[in-house]
Amino acid sequence: MNGRNFSTGNPGLDLVITFLQGRVQRARSGELDRGASAVEWVIISAVVVAIVGVVAAVINGALKGGAEDVRDCIEGASAEGTC
Repeated sequence: MNGRNFSTGNPGLDLVITFLQGRVQRARSGELDRGASAVEWVIISAVVVAIVGVVAAVINGALKGGAEDVRDCIEGASAEGTC
């Protein structure tokens, strides 16, 4: 049982052992840290999207209120006065 030349005689079991040995080597080398970086980017992107959504909702509310004021002004307009 010297690492790479280990054989049980069962191809399926050999595949599983080889796979697990590769995973252990990658974990020891720090190669799996790349996934953590991707997760961080996903979280940062989600926060940015949430902030943009809140800002868009605030702007939409303000525009809707202004549009209603203009509509009311137009409906109540007369020749004698202004809004």
